[in-house]
Amino acid sequence: MRAFADAYETMARSGSSSTPGSECTSVTAKTVSEARTEAGSGRTTRPWRVVVTGATGFIGSAVLRELLRTEPGSSPSTHPDSAPTPSPRPLHIRAASRKPAAASDPTTAPRLDWARADLADPASLRGLCEGADVLLHLASDIGRDAEHCELVNVRGTTALVDEAVRAGVGRIVHLSTAAVYGAGPHSGLDVDEIPPAPVSAASRTRLAAEQPVLAAGGTVLRPGLVLGAGDRWVVPALAELLGRVPARWDGGRGLLSVVAVEDLARLFVRLALAPYGTSGTPETSGAPGSSGTPRGIHHASHPTPVSNGDLMDTLLAHDVFPDAPAALPDLSWADCLQRLEAAPGRVSERQFALLARDHWYRSEEVWTAAACDPGPGPLARLVDSADWYRAHLRARLQTRA
Repeated sequence: MRAFADAYETMARSGSSSTPGSECTSVTAKTVSEARTEAGSGRTTRPWRVVVTGATGFIGSAVLRELLRTEPGSSPSTHPDSAPTPSPRPLHIRAASRKPAAASDPTTAPRLDWARADLADPASLRGLCEGADVLLHLASDIGRDAEHCELVNVRGTTALVDEAVRAGVGRIVHLSTAAVYGAGPHSGLDVDEIPPAPVSAASRTRLAAEQPVLAAGGTVLRPGLVLGAGDRWVVPALAELLGRVPARWDGGRGLLSVVAVEDLARLFVRLALAPYGTSGTPETSGAPGSSGTPRGIHHASHPTPVSNGDLMDTLLAHDVFPDAPAALPDLSWADCLQRLEAAPGRVSERQFALLARDHWYRSEEVWTAAACDPGPGPLARLVDSADWYRAHLRARLQTRA
């Protein structure tokens, strides 16, 4: 991690990065003075047009908020918690959703418009990317209906990418998931060190959805567990499991790839906005030393894995879990599975393992390539979302009572 931090600091000062090896090659960011020079020449006065699908979802709404924090005049933010986030050019954002927001904040209205777009309805995608520079594709179906997952994730994404290519979009960044690797344990693996082995319909079709993006020269991000206000799966599942198996699961030693939603959003925005070419159009890197967003597949969690024990201890310290036991005994994994089977619930054994045993994947490379500080880590960020989690979990209890 010290080497990674040193590399990041060097990149932040120099505005460039180089990652040897795979197809996720390098990024060279323009300086503020260069951006201003181009703006003065008239080449970059046209707004940078960004389309965001899934803009009302958990991750999509966080990315939209980060985009709306941008201000023109300099390179995108590398450091977390800077406000507002700078942008090399004025932005115009087209936020797409099956159910677009009814009304937007009048202060953002000049640079934000909403569009109805349903991946299950290809006709609704026509014209969505017209005039756009960047497509951030954050919409997907994560349900259990295999046919609908195929319709939305595979055919819908294919239709969307076809539309982006037809419209001449220069950059596509797509949200996938580390769940495509299937059952673990997995410990410290790079993208090219493990073949995907998805188990669920959602994971299988999200893996298939990567293919049209890659064929179009796009970028695919595979985060692990994503935490933050709006998370309706990770921490709610942990709460259920704690009720069914009140213990430190396998001693809490399982290491997990985790990222705070606000940090993942910063990474998406960084990849969307920087660097850019002298013509004012997006660039995508394809070889070491070239500029642009790194192509190919990248793990996108915080570079430092989190132990399940530390995650649970942090959530307990923030009083997130209703009626949590005062003390938790250590249980072996075999005993945990026996307890789980004896107390039926919605979370499966496979999902329990995903949350409690080693599932971590090396993620340093994409943050370095994007010259983006990954932030203090997901545990430090939980203080900002603890109130939301408490309210959400207590509301769930009342609904089921």
